[in-house]
Amino acid sequence: MEKQVAIIGAGVSGLLACKYTVSKGFNPIVFEARNSIGGAWINTVETTKLQTPKPAYQFSDFPWPDSVTELFPNQYQVLDYLQSYAHHFDLLKHIKFSTKVLGIKYQGASDEEMQSWSLWGGNGEPFSSRGKWIVEAQDTQNQLSTEVYQVDFVILCTGRFSDVPNIPEFPPDKGPEAFHGDVIHSMDYANMDYESARDFVRGKRVTVVGFQKFAMDIAMECSIANGVEHPCRVLYRTEHWNVPDYNPWGVPLPYLYLNRFSELMVHKPGEGFLLSLLAIILAPLRLAFSKFVESDIEKKLRLAKFGMVPKHSFLQELNSCLIATVPQGFYDKVEEGSIILKKAPSFSFCKEGIKVQGEDTPLETDLVILATGFKGEKKLKDIFESKMFQDCILGSPDSSVPLYRECIHPRIPQLAVIGFSESVANLYTSEMRCRWIAELLDSTFKLPSIKEMEKDAEKWDQYRKQYSGRYYRRSCIGALHIWYNDQLCKDMGWNPKRKKGFFAELFEPYGPADYVSP
Repeated sequence: MEKQVAIIGAGVSGLLACKYTVSKGFNPIVFEARNSIGGAWINTVETTKLQTPKPAYQFSDFPWPDSVTELFPNQYQVLDYLQSYAHHFDLLKHIKFSTKVLGIKYQGASDEEMQSWSLWGGNGEPFSSRGKWIVEAQDTQNQLSTEVYQVDFVILCTGRFSDVPNIPEFPPDKGPEAFHGDVIHSMDYANMDYESARDFVRGKRVTVVGFQKFAMDIAMECSIANGVEHPCRVLYRTEHWNVPDYNPWGVPLPYLYLNRFSELMVHKPGEGFLLSLLAIILAPLRLAFSKFVESDIEKKLRLAKFGMVPKHSFLQELNSCLIATVPQGFYDKVEEGSIILKKAPSFSFCKEGIKVQGEDTPLETDLVILATGFKGEKKLKDIFESKMFQDCILGSPDSSVPLYRECIHPRIPQLAVIGFSESVANLYTSEMRCRWIAELLDSTFKLPSIKEMEKDAEKWDQYRKQYSGRYYRRSCIGALHIWYNDQLCKDMGWNPKRKKGFFAELFEPYGPADYVSP
């Protein structure tokens, strides 16, 4: 009997999961709450462009069209590229649009029995004759209409940067309710069409909270709409090594951080004595590489002039997947006064606007836009109906999400998570993971015991804490792309060495094109 695979989400990861499960003979059903594919790319702000250079953000077997000449394509170009991919591989017929999954429930072994298992799912297999997932889905066009589906395996591709906004918490009477102006989240701003967004901020004193990509893009748009007459204030907590380009001092960044040699400088999960010794010996070079990039960013963006030099290293930024491309002309806007940068470790609301901790005079404002990110962990947790699965999916509060190979939770059977763990090129990483999952479903390899998987996930957690600092819960593999892909390749029976020749293998950057074929 044919096994039924359900994929939740039709963003980049969902499309890839669909494509590779189809390639193994499955007929997946993809649930997408919106009426189109694209995930986080469906709603962005006007100035948003791809954060990763185009060659690193492409499908291994479907390159960008020649008509897209920009290194960093815009929203429409990315969406067209995803649509073309879906049409080329005939994926749309598998997608149920405007169908929101309300929850999933495992039907099979009891909680007590599952806790006693030594192998994933009890048998170490992706499918079980006893276990099924019950998926409850709602028609978003007619919210009274719900359907229930029974499936053998679930792939969660819900992403972590959409749907559930992260709203800061405030003491009583010091939150948005105390303010007489408007307070919205960046998600609300992105949901507007471009013209409506421009009209919404025009003529207003706008304060943007945050200093990641969305915050900078929105601040740029406000400065263009209002100029120095109504400057846009940006409240930030921490300075970041946001990059002006990917060529520090003329050297392409991938040659510094996306080849095997660069990974020799970093301690790796599961490394042996020799690799550990090498990482120690090469530590000064690792520091030198980071300083090299930092000096270029400082010079090009004039960070010292604006008091924006971060206290942490560029390597930590990379390991936290926090690197963002600075919008062109951003610091020119700061210099002319149409953007004002204001450090605020904490703040609260008052009638006139915002009060920064330690300051008596409020920052008068008409509109506050919270570019404070999303609660990806809550989104992941809430899809489970089982209290046991809700508790175990995220792990302990002082660890990153405990996924083996960043895909499988050892204690949750017949389910995979794709796209939660981050990298510096998420499409490229998601494709490798989807190929790995497809091979697992096709019984190409078997998973180790639950204890072995948990031990491996713990090693990755230790790596993140060592290199990502306080951002370890972002589950980033930014500086260990190749080492991570090597593990997936070995599992699938592929040769992890993808280059021709010793020096090419050591020094040439790795990217999607290196994994076109097994």
